[in-house]
Amino acid sequence: MDHPEERASQPPASNEPPERELPATRSDPVERLPGPDLAGLTVAGFTRRRVAWILATVLSVWIVAIFARQVGDAGAAVDRADRLRLDNTGLASQVEDLQQELDLVQRPQFVEQQARANGLGGKGEHPFVLGPGATALGVDAPGSAAVRLGAAPSRGSPLDAWLDLLFGPSG
Repeated sequence: MDHPEERASQPPASNEPPERELPATRSDPVERLPGPDLAGLTVAGFTRRRVAWILATVLSVWIVAIFARQVGDAGAAVDRADRLRLDNTGLASQVEDLQQELDLVQRPQFVEQQARANGLGGKGEHPFVLGPGATALGVDAPGSAAVRLGAAPSRGSPLDAWLDLLFGPSG
């Protein structure tokens, strides 16, 4: 099928890529010589496949980082909502306490008591006030915490009181 004459007219086969002819441009007055094809050479070891893998890896890491940030933000928002919920509960109880205090302050009995405390009682009332040089009440004064109404004052040492408490009253 191949004739020897046709083989002789064809250039010998080689491993080098065929030279390409560059189209001449009108602005280029110097004619360029055709050089070797550089399409198969890689630049610093980067092939198209490696560049695609690097870009895919960078894109994947970026997506994971954005997702992790959004998960963190969502967790922070949940914590903030819980804090606000607790704050609202505390504020609601504070409002309830203040409402009860307002109801107490608006009662006529409270208003009259505060008026008496400021010397604004009725016409026949005489306010009771201790004089500026009055001495402090004694420990055994009527109405003091040491003397209770109807209670007999205890006489004895604290040790006797503890022994009576532990072993019963002494005979």
